[in-house]
Amino acid sequence: MPKIYLIDVTNRDGVQTSRIGLAKLQKTMLNIMLNDMGVYQSELGFPFTRHEANYINANLELQEKGVLKPIILEGWCRGIVKDVQEAFKHTTIKNFNLSISTSDQMIANKFKGKLDRDSIIAEMTEAVQAAREGGAQTVGVNSEDASRTDMGYLVRFAKAVKDSGADRMRYCDTLGYDDPKTIYDRINHIAKEVGIPIEMHCHNDLGMAVANSVMGAKGAIDAGVDAFINTTVNGVGERAGNADLVSTILALRYSSGFRDLNLLDERVDLSQAWRISKYASHAFGLPIPINQPGVGANAFAHESGIHADGALKDRKNYELYDYEELGRGEPDIFDTGRVITTGEYGGIRGFLKVYEDLGIQFESSEAASRGLELCQYANLHTGKPLHEEELRFIAAYPEQAAKIMTVTP
Repeated sequence: MPKIYLIDVTNRDGVQTSRIGLAKLQKTMLNIMLNDMGVYQSELGFPFTRHEANYINANLELQEKGVLKPIILEGWCRGIVKDVQEAFKHTTIKNFNLSISTSDQMIANKFKGKLDRDSIIAEMTEAVQAAREGGAQTVGVNSEDASRTDMGYLVRFAKAVKDSGADRMRYCDTLGYDDPKTIYDRINHIAKEVGIPIEMHCHNDLGMAVANSVMGAKGAIDAGVDAFINTTVNGVGERAGNADLVSTILALRYSSGFRDLNLLDERVDLSQAWRISKYASHAFGLPIPINQPGVGANAFAHESGIHADGALKDRKNYELYDYEELGRGEPDIFDTGRVITTGEYGGIRGFLKVYEDLGIQFESSEAASRGLELCQYANLHTGKPLHEEELRFIAAYPEQAAKIMTVTP
């Protein structure tokens, strides 16, 4: 039976969003949380870009240590040989997603005569071959602006993707142009014609990213192939954002048309939702919208007399799912007395007190001094107060923490 797998792209699409971003340490923490959540794959960044190299290689080291397993760490490149070669030059990445535009709009008005339909396919094929020759274990291929691409050419492109040896094709609704019916029909047709697994990458320009993602995936499933859905934590992404991770899981688990189908990868652990959403909010500096499905402050709030009465009698009257399933229910506790923190200008005594409160001791004064230095750099690196998850990571993996924070122009 075909299944639906989640590929989170927060660390690629999310961070290239205008006006927001993440430090490399924060991207690493999200990878760890995505792994804990049972997400199949993380698009962790741009391996052809030099400033990502140390972060990517350190995360791959964490994978070797078993910290980032079984999640697949995949790098995004343009669908050109040069990017693939640069990725192998700077990193040890073994999983790729290669992107190239396919719509006539993009071919005519983005490439300006440099490429046509035939050369798009030729360039993509050469990039896939370069990745395989370099030892890539998996390769996906993006059809950018697929929702505005002529179906005849899109099927031809998908066949070329399959013939090139790629593992799946990513159908990019780059401008959020599709609706649930059109994307179901288009994906179903491609999957039937070509027999290749399809990956959904939907933007939220018309507010339908989650609906389009799950219906596109259903189109692939009904054609007999596996489906993959791209998500981002809290729906961050270019312009109006991408399909929100938690909302997508909820739709596949609880909507009337999906709840009994059991299509979602069984490894997905919804109880991690509250943890990862809160951390992403902290790292991006963006509050979780009050009405965000599952994790918003009002997701389980009732005031209307009829609603409050009904929820108190039986919460299933007005709640489709239980807050405990998302890891919610425990109060957030804030100290109102003396608070000791550590960071860029912290000293050893305060540093040791912070870690003592976390239940962590250092094996030697040298290890503690090294930890303090890393915390100072981490605070400088993120520009934010250090989160408990980051403090624990620095203590457990100082070598990788140092590498992640090292950027040499």
